[in-house]
Amino acid sequence: MKIKALLATLLMVGYSLFSTAHTIPKREFRGVWIHTLNGDYTGKSPQEFKTYLISQLNEFHEAGINAILFQVRPEADAFYSSKLEPWSRFLTGTQGVAPEGGWDPMAFVIEECHKRCMEFHAWVNPYRVQLNIKSKLAPTHIYYQHPEWFVEYGNQRYFNPGMPQSREFINKVIKDIVSRYDVDAIHMDDYFYPYPIAGKEFPDEEAFQKYGVPDGFVGQKDNWRRSNVNSLIRELHETIRETKPWVKFGVSPFGIYRNKKNTPDGIGSETNGLQNYDQLYADVLLWIRNGWVDYNIPQIYWEIGNKAADHETLVNWWAAYSYDRPFFIGQDVERTVKFADLNNPNISQIPRKMQLSRTTPNVSGNCFWSGKALLGDPGNFLTVLKKNYQSYPALQPKFSFIDDKAPKSVRKLKAKWTAEGYLLTWREPKATEEMDKAAIYCVYRFENKEKINLEDPSKIVTITRDCFYKLPYDLGKVKYRYVVTALDRLQNESKMESKKIKL
Repeated sequence: MKIKALLATLLMVGYSLFSTAHTIPKREFRGVWIHTLNGDYTGKSPQEFKTYLISQLNEFHEAGINAILFQVRPEADAFYSSKLEPWSRFLTGTQGVAPEGGWDPMAFVIEECHKRCMEFHAWVNPYRVQLNIKSKLAPTHIYYQHPEWFVEYGNQRYFNPGMPQSREFINKVIKDIVSRYDVDAIHMDDYFYPYPIAGKEFPDEEAFQKYGVPDGFVGQKDNWRRSNVNSLIRELHETIRETKPWVKFGVSPFGIYRNKKNTPDGIGSETNGLQNYDQLYADVLLWIRNGWVDYNIPQIYWEIGNKAADHETLVNWWAAYSYDRPFFIGQDVERTVKFADLNNPNISQIPRKMQLSRTTPNVSGNCFWSGKALLGDPGNFLTVLKKNYQSYPALQPKFSFIDDKAPKSVRKLKAKWTAEGYLLTWREPKATEEMDKAAIYCVYRFENKEKINLEDPSKIVTITRDCFYKLPYDLGKVKYRYVVTALDRLQNESKMESKKIKL
């Protein structure tokens, strides 16, 4: 046990030395994927769900996580109240059976995320209907109304991407979510056309003859399939923008776009593996270039040094093709701690991967797979995030292509004694349009004569949705300068207001 404790201490020292050797950014995406089809929430009562979820969010918040990507539609079903799709079997155990008391899990998760100033990204799977064809669909499932929209492939069922009606329905689902819930983003992962099964053709020939051939795709089924996914992505982006222009749309594709050796134009990475473009029919670069997605989180889950798909090679490749859209690295927690650093076998690849995420141009953060794995703290991953790499809070990266107008400054900043203690209080800035309103506030503290630098995250004492902050009053002899800024839904930051206070 003593040897284990010593090793853990040495690892922490190593991580700490790396962390302090470079700057922790003030703006950085720090997300986690919370998946629900793993059964973690199945059969839990509302109170059990709430208790479990709150404990997770508290740990993530303490570790500096600022975005939760929560899976709300794993099988064309819902972790929320929907008139379009049935309740998920991964919630109550039986598809179509509502949770007790008529409560709404997604609404609850959104509320709890926002209490902690964490973004909520509604993670939806577009085409998947059944992970196992033997699972029972609810009588109200859209499959029974329109079986012609669906296909079976392997042991699973999917919306047929070649059917325009499939796209129209998926758009309705997304519009319903965005219009009724205070989500910060809609998020899709890597399941577009399904991963190929050796020797088995995806059964879309009938749809191809009906829709692809008349549209000029004769003999070009691959191009037609990509066109189908392109249309879905473009239409979803338009739907989201028209419904709530501040809601972002992001994707987390498989980690390889194309292998360079297979591409006539040379736009591919020095890798050898499954390809988005050729096997999943996901032309991710087209979506980014055309502005159809607002952020990209490729799943670069491999270790540094992997012969088929080297992590560092892929980080550099995706960064080079980010096209001025925020690019975040999809990190696999368990694989990162499983493999040793190539230059130091006594530590894992955490330091090098975090260094890559913060020193590679065009990288604006990380998203960790999975949330459950991270909470288990393998290799001290969660601990070193909390104590070193994410020891200061971070605002979200800027999405200036959506909106770059900052809200007005807070009003009437003052310190006063109340029944709750000594409080710094302010009033929200005036605004008429939703995107001009303050959503959260950032409170900084500086020494009395210290130069104010709002780019230094170590000076942030809290990020809050409240219009007050409880001051740490001691003897009233030391003077500090407190600064408060307002941030809108896209975290554009206002000019500062400041107040000198003796504590």
